[in-house]
Amino acid sequence: MPNSLFFKRAARPLAFAALSLAVAGALVAPQRAEASAFQLKENSAKSMGRAYAGSATAGGDVSVVVNNPAAMTDLKGTYFQADVTAINFGTKFSGSAHDALGRPISGGNGGDAGTTMPVPALFFATQVSDRVHIGAGFSVPFGFLTEYDRNWVGRYNGIKSKFESLDGTLSASFDVTDNFAVGASFIAQRTSAELTSAINFNSVGLGLVQQAAQAGAISPAQAAALGQQVGLVVPPGSDGLARIKGDDWGYGWQLGGYWKLTPNDRIAFNYRAKIDHKLEGTGNFTVPTNVQALLANPTVAALLAGAGGVPFTHTTGTADFTTPATATASVWHQDEKFGIGFDLAWTKWDVFKQLRVNYGNPAQPPSVENYSWRNTWYAAVGGDYYVNDKLTLRAGVSVDTTPTYAATRSPRVPDSTRKFLSFGVGYKASEHFEINAGYTHIFVNEAHMNGAISATNDVLTGSSDDYGNLLSLSAQYKF
Repeated sequence: MPNSLFFKRAARPLAFAALSLAVAGALVAPQRAEASAFQLKENSAKSMGRAYAGSATAGGDVSVVVNNPAAMTDLKGTYFQADVTAINFGTKFSGSAHDALGRPISGGNGGDAGTTMPVPALFFATQVSDRVHIGAGFSVPFGFLTEYDRNWVGRYNGIKSKFESLDGTLSASFDVTDNFAVGASFIAQRTSAELTSAINFNSVGLGLVQQAAQAGAISPAQAAALGQQVGLVVPPGSDGLARIKGDDWGYGWQLGGYWKLTPNDRIAFNYRAKIDHKLEGTGNFTVPTNVQALLANPTVAALLAGAGGVPFTHTTGTADFTTPATATASVWHQDEKFGIGFDLAWTKWDVFKQLRVNYGNPAQPPSVENYSWRNTWYAAVGGDYYVNDKLTLRAGVSVDTTPTYAATRSPRVPDSTRKFLSFGVGYKASEHFEINAGYTHIFVNEAHMNGAISATNDVLTGSSDDYGNLLSLSAQYKF
């Protein structure tokens, strides 16, 4: 069969499928952060000091505006609170990779792909009547930033990954009785993503040949000859780069309840609904000169045009994505010299089963990637010790399970079960002003990867060694 006819039959299915998968994997794939997957709890220095135990029931924390609006019932007066948390995390990969033909892929381990990033939070709450409170908050419930070395061994799976959800929250609570309050919130969420990965053009070319041979479009002898030609024109190491950006606004809600069981015991429940997004993004591609020359060849260009368009050019893409629902129970017991609390939180990560991407380029068919994440649990115990009327010491521990597992884990999400060890201190400078600080070290189980597959069927096998440190500061003023 003539080579021109081979290209005409095979160029569209695999070349565009490879591009589709590259964009799908980069547009919105979630990454590591300092809670399960890319969930962030870091919106309160006071709560961090006890590993987020008693997050809604310990009292005196304006972050309940976004964590459980019903708990605003304990905030008598008008409050403003500002928090900032420095998240320092690291992830180092150890392992190897090979391409679709089993040939080793060169490159290092990617270095430390972690970073240090600030996470801000602002809260306002006021009591408008004996039974009604209102509040507003700004927080970052989901986010991450990782970046491997450009030429690392897993570059086809991912290089830079940045994801962020910013929430604006309006909340209100109502005291049904002296001991029971309910609350609700409206949430406006802006989610954005910026991700990059390398493109293995040698594998793209060889994949075209393999697909044609399997379909019977060319003979084994022709396939072998074409494979040699691909190896000469586009040898291994002929890498391109895909850079993807996308964003969207979504809207959600939450409901909370707060009970004073006794003068010293409190319990709260909160449910935060999922928020649906349709991320709209653009894809830009850097193509090496040898591939540019191949695509510009008059014969190839004409065949690609007849197949619907040229791959690896600027395009648009959309993808449905959902930030998960969460349910949290919080308990607090208050004594004269100490307080102790417990939190149990459930996150419905199984909503992230697959990712379907549709493209503006009519030549690109939709692509689907399967993730099949699992739901997670977060359990914490911690407390406060009141040294005197001004100084409070805090400590806590927690366990946070991961939605990922070895069979489907990728270097874009080198996540595993985490254990938190937290300490904190609070100082009440006056009746109106207090400051708080919290520190947490995060111990992470080794994150094994049993063969992470890239868009061009390159296979990465190994494990990631992760760690995390959190340092949070807050200031609160009561008017």
